[in-house]
Amino acid sequence: MPKVGMPEVRRPQLIRATIKVIGQVGMSRASVAVIGRTAGVSPGIISHYFGGKDGLLEATMRFILKDLADITRATLDKTSKEDPLGRVLAIVESNFSGGQVSSDVTSTWLAFWSRAMHDPALYRLQQVNEKRLLSYLRAELKRMLVVDEARSVAIAVAALIDGIWLRGALTPKGINPQQAEGIIGDYIKSTVPERFLSIHQKTIRKSN
Repeated sequence: MPKVGMPEVRRPQLIRATIKVIGQVGMSRASVAVIGRTAGVSPGIISHYFGGKDGLLEATMRFILKDLADITRATLDKTSKEDPLGRVLAIVESNFSGGQVSSDVTSTWLAFWSRAMHDPALYRLQQVNEKRLLSYLRAELKRMLVVDEARSVAIAVAALIDGIWLRGALTPKGINPQQAEGIIGDYIKSTVPERFLSIHQKTIRKSN
């Protein structure tokens, strides 16, 4: 029988090992044996906690998606509710922050996207993530634009995030967060009325 409290230790340990192994050798070579060896546990432990490699990959993506959701909420919490433009820019920033742009995590994201087309469980996770992003964007853009425009701009921003993120993830140097945020930020600023740019600048000056 597993020791009391071991799932709280083993599960994160195995998820971190999965991210590391995928980053090093790719999804196709990230076997249960290799992941177990990297985590310092027997392959049977993976089957015990996750039911095998597919279950471990799903849990790993849930972990990464939760991290992204936590980053987004934390970034929004630090951004004035009186500055809708700043909040949209904060949502963009969160997608290019912290561990989300590390080489191991980007490799895991790429593996996730490629498998999601054929795996119903991973596809559902992808849809949850996409809907969350669009919901965050629309909520703030509707404060600056009419509903139809807000919806269109939200879709365009989400597409820019995915496209620039993917392009960066596939280059040797990796993702450049500052460049990505600058390109997407310029597009967003070009779509909103001038007064929201002024509000955003005033908010920045107050915080400095």
